[in-house]
Amino acid sequence: MVEPPPLPEYDRFHSAHVPELRPDHIPLRWEPLRYGNRARVRDYTCDCRPTFYELCHSGGECFIRRTRRLNGQVLVDECMRGRTARTLEAWTRLLAGEAG
Repeated sequence: MVEPPPLPEYDRFHSAHVPELRPDHIPLRWEPLRYGNRARVRDYTCDCRPTFYELCHSGGECFIRRTRRLNGQVLVDECMRGRTARTLEAWTRLLAGEAG
């Protein structure tokens, strides 16, 4: 079995980076955070950029949380609260630059 090359030192602790949106992307409807910050985070993107995302579960629902750092403020909103299968599809598209 061939071992994959080691990650560069500067990239060792990074998670996925969301690519630039495609021109034909599906717009997601973002709403202000409704129920506070308590959620189980199942997956996340790297927070080294001003905007990062978390795939969350809370109260039997799945949703995507978006955190934006703009002009010294931290803005948090969410989308796709509901059924896991539908939210996972949106998450996959987000990670591919097909939704945003």
